Amino acid sequence: MAVMFVPDLYNSLIRWVIVSVVGFLLILLHLPLGAYGSSRSASTSSVFASRPQVAIVPPEQVGLCASSVAIHGYNCQEFEVKTEDGYVLSMQRIPEGRVGGRGGRNKQPVLLQHGVLVDGMTWLLNSPEESLAFILADNGFDVWIANTRGTRFSRGHATLDSALSPYWDWSWDELVSHDLPAAFDFVFRQTGQQIDYVGHSMGTLVALASISQEGGKLVSKLKSAALLSPVAYLSHMTTSIGVLAAKAFVGELTTFFGMAEFNPKGEAVGSFLKSLCSSPGIDCYDLLTSFTGKNCCLNASTVELFLKNEPQSTATRNMVHLAQTVRDGILSKFDFGNINLNMQHYGQAKPPVYNLSNIPSNLPLFISYGGQDALSDVKDVEILLDSLKYHDGDKLTVQFVKDFAHADFVMGVSAKEIVYDALVAFFKRQL
Repeated sequence: MAVMFVPDLYNSLIRWVIVSVVGFLLILLHLPLGAYGSSRSASTSSVFASRPQVAIVPPEQVGLCASSVAIHGYNCQEFEVKTEDGYVLSMQRIPEGRVGGRGGRNKQPVLLQHGVLVDGMTWLLNSPEESLAFILADNGFDVWIANTRGTRFSRGHATLDSALSPYWDWSWDELVSHDLPAAFDFVFRQTGQQIDYVGHSMGTLVALASISQEGGKLVSKLKSAALLSPVAYLSHMTTSIGVLAAKAFVGELTTFFGMAEFNPKGEAVGSFLKSLCSSPGIDCYDLLTSFTGKNCCLNASTVELFLKNEPQSTATRNMVHLAQTVRDGILSKFDFGNINLNMQHYGQAKPPVYNLSNIPSNLPLFISYGGQDALSDVKDVEILLDSLKYHDGDKLTVQFVKDFAHADFVMGVSAKEIVYDALVAFFKRQL
């Protein structure tokens, strides 16, 4: 039977899809689109039925804890974390499950890291029985949620104003070298324990890059890592519009936009959208599955909540860096496009490569990827796995989910049974 939902939601969804083109963001964004606009059998259509949601105060007014966690009966704490380069990041903590217990004391900490153009709400969109943050808390873990620089709750800085260009002078290199280490340091100081980590999409990219650094800041504080829809190599993604957008970003993007902040809701992005959607062979009204792949298991009410809260801003330079990763087929630092500038920053003509073979072979890893994912393509994940071929066999757990696409791993209503139960079991084996 066909999936049914209200026209306003459909229009909002289409608008989101079109706007999202600009970012080619969907390389690393778990957009909940693939489930819509296709026929479903009667046995699966109930998955998409809209469910009642708890009334939610806009997060911008009260923060994620009050808007999206406490309303479900969980204790939640808000923190601010300062990076070495002065950015002030928001972080939330769910120290215990709804059953109670001593909040966070002697419990294993888990840090959750979202992808690009979204924020920590990634982990809170479904019901407590279906959202990973709540599931981990109810299983006895001390849950910490990170929010990267530039997103709505992480726009502070010691000296810079987010309304001005200098604030946005960064790419995912700075997330690797500053944001992630700051989050790890803070959780480690609060708990005194090594940390389990969960990343989705770009959240896996920054973790892999950081862990691969010789003398890296994370390894001593990291107990294990779970990578959902892992992104490291991007040259095989199967979305033609994503490839087109990536080419635009490594072409004349900075001239085209003339801006440092990449705001998907801004007018400049709309202008880029028009040029992209007018390209031959690109149909901006037939993107429901072409970006993420055919997501099998999304819920209409979850999508509606997602659309009310996302997308978030990032740095235009960050988008260019992601596009360079697509173009070059390697994982390297930002290319300034000029030998002199690269020499100035790196002491060499080309940017240094993140060597994933440096990841400690005894670090417990859980990798879960989908057969329908058009962004974290199976071929690219296989390249990642090949870089881990010397990893200790008993330390590497790989899960392939044939029917899952990019969004299913963080928003699918069946993700608990298919992915999260296995992930929780993986973490408990490390205790």
